[in-house]
Amino acid sequence: MTRSPESTGPEPDPGGRFAYHGLLRVIHERARLGILTSLATNPAGLFFIDLRKLCALTDGNLSRHLAALKEAGLVLVLRGSSGGRPQSLVKITATGRVRFTEYIAELERVVSDAMERSDAGEEAAEPWPDGWSPA
Repeated sequence: MTRSPESTGPEPDPGGRFAYHGLLRVIHERARLGILTSLATNPAGLFFIDLRKLCALTDGNLSRHLAALKEAGLVLVLRGSSGGRPQSLVKITATGRVRFTEYIAELERVVSDAMERSDAGEEAAEPWPDGWSPA
């Protein structure tokens, strides 16, 4: 990519400096992020009903999101019973914990970049260069 001599911004990063490839789509959905956060903070796992309440989801929504996380190898769903009633215990897998930790590190990078850029880029009274106007 060639830059014009007038370019004033930072040199583009061919690797996509702000692409944030570590933000995995399977985790990035709000409900799934809540599910994995709940499970990461409860290493013994959570019963389906408790997880449903913590994440404010319906049975169907939670089941659908758990299926996606299970398919990705991030959670394990164990079936059993207590007092003659069926129960499901949901746990984060070792792979899930690693990928979730990497995801959180990537989110921290996003926040750090945003804070750094917003602190450095405080706009002057005129937010556009001479000769330019809003479209």
